[in-house]
Amino acid sequence: MKDERSPEQMVIGDKSGIDLSESRPSLQALLKEHEAHLQALPDDCPPVDRARVQLDIAETRLALLQKKEAWDTARTLFDDFIEQQAWQDAIETCDVLFQCEQPESLAALGNGVWLAVTYPVPAQLTIALLQHIVDETPDDSDGAAVAAMAANYIADIRTEGKEHESLTFFTRQMLAAVAKRHRGIENDPEMINTWIEILELNDVNALLSRLAAMLDAVVGDHWWVDRDALRAALPVS
Repeated sequence: MKDERSPEQMVIGDKSGIDLSESRPSLQALLKEHEAHLQALPDDCPPVDRARVQLDIAETRLALLQKKEAWDTARTLFDDFIEQQAWQDAIETCDVLFQCEQPESLAALGNGVWLAVTYPVPAQLTIALLQHIVDETPDDSDGAAVAAMAANYIADIRTEGKEHESLTFFTRQMLAAVAKRHRGIENDPEMINTWIEILELNDVNALLSRLAAMLDAVVGDHWWVDRDALRAALPVS
C-alpha cells in the first residue's frame, strides 16, 4: 500500500524515533517512478514542467532522508522557477531546501518567506513557512511574534469564507502559543491583544518592516533573488 503521509511527516516521524523501514520501499518505488517520468519527458517539454518533476524527485529524496541529494536537486530548481516566474513552485522549493538541514537552509527559508509574503500565493503556503520561522526563533525573541502576526495578517487578507475562518483560527492559536512562551500569557484574548499592542504588532506597515529586517538578518548575504527588481515589476495596487 502506498504511504499517504507527506514528506514532512516522514521526516518528523524519523526525528521522533518512529521506524520508517516499512515506508522506505514504497518511497524508493516512488522515486523510481518520478525518475522514469523525468526521462520520458519530450525534449520540447516546457521547462517549468520538467522542473516540477525534478522537485517531486527532491521531495521524495527528502522523505528518504537523503538530504544532501535532495538539496543538490532542489537548489538549482529554485533559480529555474524564478526565471519562469513560477513563484509558488519557487516557494515550495525553499520549503524543501529548509527541511534539508544544510548550511544554507535558513537562508532558503528566508528567501521563501520573502517571496511568499510578496506574491499572492495560497495563504496556507505562506503560513507554513512563517510557522518555520516561529519554530526556529528563541522563546524570548520578538521574532516569533512578528512571524506569527504576519501569518495572521496573511490569513486575513488572502482568504474568505470557511478557509478564512479555519486559517485565522489557526493563526490566532499560533499567536497565543507564542504569547505563552514569550511572556507566559495564557490563552486570554484581552491579554494577548495587550501584548500585541505593547510589541506594536498591530501596525501592518511596521510589522512588515520588522519582518523584512528579520529576514535580512536570517539571510545575510545569501539572497538568491534581486528583491529590488522583483518589487519594481509588481503591479501597482
